[in-house]
Amino acid sequence: MNITLNGSDYGVLLLYVIALLATGFYLNRRSKSAGRDIFLGGRSLSWWQIGFSLFSANAGPSMLVGFASIGFTQGMVGSNFEWLAWFFIFLMSMFFLPHYISTKVFTMPQFLLARFGKPSYNFLVIYSLISILVVWLGSALYAGGLIISQIFQIPLMQAVTVVALIATSFTAVGGLKAVVRTGIFQSAIIILSSIILVYLSLKKIGGLQALADAVPTGHWQLFRPASDPEYSWVAIVLGYPVVGIYYWCTDQTIVQKVLAGKSMQEGQYGAIFISVLKIIMPFIFIFPGIMCYVLYKDIAQPDNAYITLVSQVMPHGFLGLCIAALIAALIDTVSSGLNSFSTVFTLDVLARFRDMDDTAKRKTGQWVTVLAAVLAIGVAYLFSHSGKGFFELSQGMVSILAPPLSVVFVGGISWKRVNRTAAEVVLYGGGLVCLVVGACHVLNFPSKAFWPHFLLLSFYLFVAMSAVLVAVTLLTKPPAVNVLPSIAESWRGAGKSPARVWLLWGALAIVMCVIYLYFG
Repeated sequence: MNITLNGSDYGVLLLYVIALLATGFYLNRRSKSAGRDIFLGGRSLSWWQIGFSLFSANAGPSMLVGFASIGFTQGMVGSNFEWLAWFFIFLMSMFFLPHYISTKVFTMPQFLLARFGKPSYNFLVIYSLISILVVWLGSALYAGGLIISQIFQIPLMQAVTVVALIATSFTAVGGLKAVVRTGIFQSAIIILSSIILVYLSLKKIGGLQALADAVPTGHWQLFRPASDPEYSWVAIVLGYPVVGIYYWCTDQTIVQKVLAGKSMQEGQYGAIFISVLKIIMPFIFIFPGIMCYVLYKDIAQPDNAYITLVSQVMPHGFLGLCIAALIAALIDTVSSGLNSFSTVFTLDVLARFRDMDDTAKRKTGQWVTVLAAVLAIGVAYLFSHSGKGFFELSQGMVSILAPPLSVVFVGGISWKRVNRTAAEVVLYGGGLVCLVVGACHVLNFPSKAFWPHFLLLSFYLFVAMSAVLVAVTLLTKPPAVNVLPSIAESWRGAGKSPARVWLLWGALAIVMCVIYLYFG
């Protein structure tokens, strides 16, 4: 789709680039101690920095474009992927976070090293690097490249390379602190432009009642019948928790930001903040797709619903702001992935072969960031020749990656009887099974009708691997020495969280129940 930009749009884009670079480079000088630690930002992040950074990393181009696509075709059912997340963010902040802090780890592979030994550690190092490279970096560059190439009418790989260069430049220099600061700036851009887009679209439609009357009744249902082939309530209720645990409780890119808080309480407040932000996300990300269905269903396709609405509704100047929001989401997703890849590779791979002081770690991390960017460009190139749609690819990858890590992490922190043998069987054996099953699912082999929905597939794999973990644990000897406490012991040892934290989570739970009662 061709989008015509005028001088005001280019002016907004130019101001955005200048502000982004200034935020990433120059503000980092104000915190020298944090600047020396490019991996955890000096553990000096405030709750609002953590929340905004998690928001911007989560609100990638696949969310902006993908949720509009879901809104266009399915309606509010896509909101489950945002509104159910709060419970798993709650688990991460109130139970997983105290456990991680008590083990004094920087990365998730380091946690498995202390709990299950070097073989499990080695698996997760490789698994984390692959997941960061493919899920975060390669897919984000590919999706963003598709968007940027359509907007500016440039070749796909040229768009991918430009985005990678911008993200690498300030991530390598500033590390996590630069990523967080740019994330805060970009969160404001994304929220502001999305609110303006929704307001102008709603005004053009004629108000909320006109919007409600113009779409099928099913578009407002959060839970679809069990017979629904796309997003049945059974698939969502059973399958989302597997992905939720994997993404919010064990993913390096997410957990790293919460661990970088000034204190455990600061990280918990940041988790509450991102959960509150998630309440509004369907209204500013899924609503545009529903509105595009009402206004432009004759000329739009699901995958370009967001771009169609932006080009038809936004006046010049604001059009540039929306494009800046897309670029913001893309840059921040790539930046977060680059920093996480650098953290894992430097601290979990290179540090095992050579001793490095803080200066050496920083310089090595910068070079690893550049290496990750080059590899991610290669992954994006492979995606462009895969013959598969972006969202089909991303769904398949999540189905492959989530179950073994969810099983091992939940078992490892909740049951001290789980031993190294059980963890290794699930990680290596289950990981291999997931690769084979996931590849067949994506390739529709032996047929598309043979495979259940990808969320149900994740649930079935999770249940099977959980059974294997329990069986192997009970059939083998218990650990000779329990190096780490259980999650219950860590939670008691960390001290009680402030009553205010629990009250805020309780209030959020009430709000979410009201939302589900209304839309359900």
